Amino acid sequence: MPDHMHILLGIRPSCCLSDLVREIKKASNGFIHQKKFVRGRFQWQEGYGAFSYSHSALDNVIGYIQNQKEHHRRKIFKEEYKEFLMKYQKEHKDEYLFEWIE
Repeated sequence: MPDHMHILLGIRPSCCLSDLVREIKKASNGFIHQKKFVRGRFQWQEGYGAFSYSHSALDNVIGYIQNQKEHHRRKIFKEEYKEFLMKYQKEHKDEYLFEWIE
């Protein structure tokens, strides 16, 4: 998707998620520049969203990720992300969310 990506990871509880995301962004940023996948300067936004799922929901999550293109024809990322926050009663302030690409 042009405005976000999904990464499905199995991590140990002792893993520091913010450190992991920092390293993923750092390595992928270098790779994107090295391969010249974009014109100009590529840069990740600050922050990230992370959701946990039970092992029993794994097939549903994989299916969701595999069908991103079709899924987002019906609902844009911004709408979906805000719905997740509301559904799971996660307090947030809109000014701290992503810089939305519209």
